[in-house]
Amino acid sequence: MHFTPAEPSPALPSRRSVIAGTAAGAAALTAAAVSAAPARAAAAAPAPAPVSDWDACLAVARAILVYDDNDEPLVPGYRDVLLGSGLPRTAKDRKRVLVVGAGPAGLTAAHLLRRAGHTVTVIEANGNRVGGRIKTFRKGGHENAEAAFADPKQYAEAGAMRIPDSHPLVTELIDSFGLKRRRFHLVDVDADGKPAGRTWIHVNGVRVRRADYAQKPQAVNRSFGVPAEFEDKPASQIVREALAPARAKITGKEGSELVKGWAEVIRDYGHWSMFRFLTEEAGLDERTVDLIGTVENMTSRLHLAFVHSFIGASLISPDTAFFELPDGTATLVDAMYERVEDLVRLDRRATRISHGPDGVSIETVSEGRGAPVVRETFTGDRAIVTVPFSGLRHIPVQPAMSYGKRRAVTEIHYDAATKVLLEFGLRWWELSEEEWKEQLDAVRPGLYDDYRLGRAPADGSLLGSHPSVPDGHIPADQRVHYAACRATARDQPEAARVIGGGSVTDNANRFMFQPSYPVEGSTGGVVLASYSWADDALKWDSLDDDERYPRALGGMQDVYGQRIEVFYTGVGRTQSWMRDPYAYGEASVLLPGQHTELFPDVRTVEGPLHFGGCHTSIKPAWIEGALESAVRTALEVHSA
Repeated sequence: MHFTPAEPSPALPSRRSVIAGTAAGAAALTAAAVSAAPARAAAAAPAPAPVSDWDACLAVARAILVYDDNDEPLVPGYRDVLLGSGLPRTAKDRKRVLVVGAGPAGLTAAHLLRRAGHTVTVIEANGNRVGGRIKTFRKGGHENAEAAFADPKQYAEAGAMRIPDSHPLVTELIDSFGLKRRRFHLVDVDADGKPAGRTWIHVNGVRVRRADYAQKPQAVNRSFGVPAEFEDKPASQIVREALAPARAKITGKEGSELVKGWAEVIRDYGHWSMFRFLTEEAGLDERTVDLIGTVENMTSRLHLAFVHSFIGASLISPDTAFFELPDGTATLVDAMYERVEDLVRLDRRATRISHGPDGVSIETVSEGRGAPVVRETFTGDRAIVTVPFSGLRHIPVQPAMSYGKRRAVTEIHYDAATKVLLEFGLRWWELSEEEWKEQLDAVRPGLYDDYRLGRAPADGSLLGSHPSVPDGHIPADQRVHYAACRATARDQPEAARVIGGGSVTDNANRFMFQPSYPVEGSTGGVVLASYSWADDALKWDSLDDDERYPRALGGMQDVYGQRIEVFYTGVGRTQSWMRDPYAYGEASVLLPGQHTELFPDVRTVEGPLHFGGCHTSIKPAWIEGALESAVRTALEVHSA
């Protein structure tokens, strides 16, 4: 049964009963009123009474839209604070503020508070760099890194690699720094920049171009055994039609009606996983779910909250324009860091937080890289904690925080994400078949035909044999290892001829992305050979870093053919965010029910402690969410 938004909803099906403070606290987006969220009692208290389910749904809906309690958008005010006049000149007094974590949220909050006259210290556990999950494998930068690849001009993203045009704070912040940005090609394009759809879908032994699949999906769809009614529909169309009941609740609405629409989505589906929605609401059979999970990148998150994937599905689509930063996303971090470098204390991992009427005390310890391990304690009037809750779980807080906050810290789900990147001496993915022949025969006459006819040796002897590959990166033992992990099939698909975009496979690599642009002065490029999430990522995380590269190359050969090996430089880079000692996971990707059960307590103030970071927004893993939280927490502290 459905109820009108004005009526209280009965108790939602839940993993547990809903525990929260107040809906106002849950929606404490303080740019409108410039007032801090109500502070919790410092001492641990019994669990509070549940709030109305409908109020919890409204609070989450406003957080999704970044609206205040009056259903007015907060982003214009946030933009003015971030890029215009700064914090309002109404602070009661100047404060000593501690910021834990030097990611984009911490760096931005520190800048805003210092600009308003407060004394700020940023405490960062990492001794080598700042930026959190904005991380570029590169030479130089604020971290003064050595060359990451055989060609020192090359770089690649370990973390954030694309910025949607629907995120105004980050795009305008980039522009304010005078940084250039350019289109990131989520879908491959032709020489004129128009979508081409030449990347591959390679599943169940079937290989087909994306554009061809969109026109004739039967071969791929039948390989999954889908019912006849879905044989002629591309997976993306099946997903769009499946999500229509939820999308109808928000389409064409504005203001309070849009808030209510989103609240209805939360109320009706907030405790559902994506798998449950697809099977029960959309009525899809499991084979069709397997199809769209594999082709549309949903398999690894079918068990997670429907709401998370529903929001993502409206963002990551061919209709969304994305941007990237030349020389890497970390150039944005360089600019952020330059403003507050004198405030940041690197190599100081928080180990204990104490707070009370007199302020905050944070104990830290260094990592001791080449120097004695030292302890240092920092004190202040207030603190902004931006470390992920998965990391905060290991930091004792005394007195204990409220029950709702402690439960959120303990239970909020963090997902895994892993990247494996491989460097090639020539951008083979852009070559035509004629150019392939020219380049392979330059290695040795007749090699093009040897690969085409399956006669090329598979012992690793041709690894990195092209003249574009510099010497010294592929020792004999490595050739043996790569030969052992080579592609099992010897068939040679036609030239990819793609610029940007990505291919999908059902092997362990799952998703592969080519760079959208060449690096100036370099003939080669770095391919994101494997991008995976959740259980798919954990299977890579079980391997040592060096073992990932030959396996990733073999997975690429399954899709693009054995011959790509001649361009491999022997150099790769990999990032496992679940294994990262500073990130503790890719992002807070919530489980069914956690939006209403836990999110209302995520960003409530605990005495002098404030909480920021992308996990305190409904844009986890996005820079925009981190910036929203930076402005919110800076306003809270400034007006406290």
